[in-house]
Amino acid sequence: MSVWLPAAPCTPGACVEPTRTPRAVPRAVLRLTAVAVLLLAGIALSPLGWGSPRLRGSIPAGAVRWWCRWIVRAAGVRVRITGAAAPTGGLLLVANHVSWLDIPLLAAVRPARMLAKSDIRRWPVAGALAARGGALFIERDRLRALPDTVAAIAGVLREGAAVAAFPEGSTWCGRAQGRFHRAVFQAALDAGVPVQPVRIRYRTGDRSLSTTPAFVGEDTLLASLWRVASARGLTAELDVRPVIAPGGHADRRCLAEAAQTVSPALRHGALQARLPGQIRPDRPAPAAATTP
Repeated sequence: MSVWLPAAPCTPGACVEPTRTPRAVPRAVLRLTAVAVLLLAGIALSPLGWGSPRLRGSIPAGAVRWWCRWIVRAAGVRVRITGAAAPTGGLLLVANHVSWLDIPLLAAVRPARMLAKSDIRRWPVAGALAARGGALFIERDRLRALPDTVAAIAGVLREGAAVAAFPEGSTWCGRAQGRFHRAVFQAALDAGVPVQPVRIRYRTGDRSLSTTPAFVGEDTLLASLWRVASARGLTAELDVRPVIAPGGHADRRCLAEAAQTVSPALRHGALQARLPGQIRPDRPAPAAATTP
């Protein structure tokens, strides 16, 4: 199997909590309309650029962070961020991967050029926005392209830009997590830039972990969008971990292990054996500012 094609055992039927209430329909329509308006505004402004000196962006980073946070908020998900990313200089920002929401959430931490699979380029609206925002698209089914991809990422990092990546290579449901694959960390080693891990979790109103935002398996983007917009009381929590300075790890394997935000100890078989209500929530994160 290609290093670009890792697979998670999570599926919508086994892992994802449904949201099916008639009263949720007007709420979902209103939220998705707001998301669409913000996305279209982003496409209109994206030629001004952000994330890379080569793009000569004139949109302030603070405005990009605000816009990305409100994309998530418009979908009905509150945002809670603890910690802060290095504000300038080359940086590899890495996180576990649960949902399409992870993409604007990482940009809310620090605007960056997103490492994304080539399929995303074909997504309606969001694909055009990603392309105009400087996303680095990879062809995950072409192993021969790996050295060139690593070299391209390293070049962007040397320019002083941030690159955001999800080293698991596949989305997980949020209660289980995959291992960080090593290839992208080679780019950070080659460029001599720091790595900053981020842990992403989604919680319900009662503070238990939620799989409603998960975008896994054969799930469709439309189904996932509707499920998130229909839900109530969701909060996205981002724990921005301390920077891992360059030169502290001899190889990409050690660097990937150091950046792993959570040990993937929970086996998926054990996860499926539990009912959603029986899975105990993690301990609450420290208090942090939450969007209204």
